Amino acid sequence: MKLWQKNIQSLKEVEQFTVGRDREFDQQMAKQDVLGNMAHAIMLEEIGLLTTGEKNQLLAELRKIYVLAEKGELTIAEGVEDIHSQVEFLLTAALGDTGKKIHSARSRNDQVLVDLKLFLRDELQALVEEIQPFFDLLQLQSETYKHHLLPGYTHLQLAMPSSFGLWFGAYAESLVDDLLTLQAAYEVVNKNPLGSAAGYGSSFPIKRQRTTELLGFAQLNHNVVYAQMGRGKAERIVAMALANLADTLARLSMDACLYLNQNFGFISFPPELTTGSSIMPHKKNPDVFELIRSHCNRIKSLPNEIMLMTTNLPSGYHRDLQLLKEHLFPAFGTLKDCLRMAGLMLSHIEIQPDLLKDEKYRYLFSVEEVNKLVLQGVPFRDAYKQVGLAIENGSYQYTTDLRHQHEGSIGNLCTAEIKAARESVLNRFNFSATNSAVEELLR
Repeated sequence: MKLWQKNIQSLKEVEQFTVGRDREFDQQMAKQDVLGNMAHAIMLEEIGLLTTGEKNQLLAELRKIYVLAEKGELTIAEGVEDIHSQVEFLLTAALGDTGKKIHSARSRNDQVLVDLKLFLRDELQALVEEIQPFFDLLQLQSETYKHHLLPGYTHLQLAMPSSFGLWFGAYAESLVDDLLTLQAAYEVVNKNPLGSAAGYGSSFPIKRQRTTELLGFAQLNHNVVYAQMGRGKAERIVAMALANLADTLARLSMDACLYLNQNFGFISFPPELTTGSSIMPHKKNPDVFELIRSHCNRIKSLPNEIMLMTTNLPSGYHRDLQLLKEHLFPAFGTLKDCLRMAGLMLSHIEIQPDLLKDEKYRYLFSVEEVNKLVLQGVPFRDAYKQVGLAIENGSYQYTTDLRHQHEGSIGNLCTAEIKAARESVLNRFNFSATNSAVEELLR
């Protein structure tokens, strides 16, 4: 039975095809659906479409359903189309006609939209919280290994001296920019579409600002047509933010795979964190980093997938949008797993000391020798030519003494400044406001 069904049933094949995997992904939004119903019920009572007694009955039942959802025990019964129908059927079974009144002044379109935005808001918060220990680990390792030099490369050719302090610190600062884009996505998601109904508003005297406050949204999606147009766009913006984080993890993983390679030999890991070969007893494979790289490269394709799935859709709702959940929802769990595994690996990393004492890295210091001549008053172009000729004729001499002190260099990692930038971004999320609103609703 479908809430929208009248007297004619859909052909079974049509039903199976159109529902697809929607029930599976809908269950992930069960808690959010209950919260949306609670806010809607309170607002309906305030405008006179429910009595105070009916509202209280609905809220009491919805809190029971929320507990089931929180425990993972709220399932969609056979023959019920989606989580929205399941919650309404439970209310109707418990309260009769009062349960049927919950859908007044809304459509399944804005109900799905508000569930989706609440879900994405929660998932973004969980992901941001997962990033924090990984960021802290990167900064800790950056300070721990700041005096351990590392070859720097351009074009995969030896370039200039770097350090493990710079390497770890670079990825910490990359996460700050990733948080910035996640924060922007959070702002887009944190707008209330409830009350837009099927995309054209309602003739009921609803109070959209009231449900906005009850659900802890920062503001409304004001225009009802745009509220519906925002579906697909919101997912794409979130996917882009996830792709940025995935790119950071994929690049870090590629570095780790290279640095573990015996021809580099910069790092190693305890045997229990690597895998072996079925025929080569010496192998220590970086399978964790290879899988992180592949998972994250797949997530980098998400914005394009969503862009193509929503290409040429006119305004209004279209069933195409249902499929976006299948692509976007799993990415949150994958990224959290990748962050945890990268953290496990890097917390046990073993750094090879004194790498740059090897003669094969002597030309890394050529720029240092050029700079020494410049400091003695030799014009840069002349100093560059002198050192270049010395390299060509075999008379090149160098020392490994480095004096990099400017901001963000080997001798001045700006660890505290990068941490402060992270804190500044975190403060913009204002999770406490949304969390307090939801806690009050459940109370």
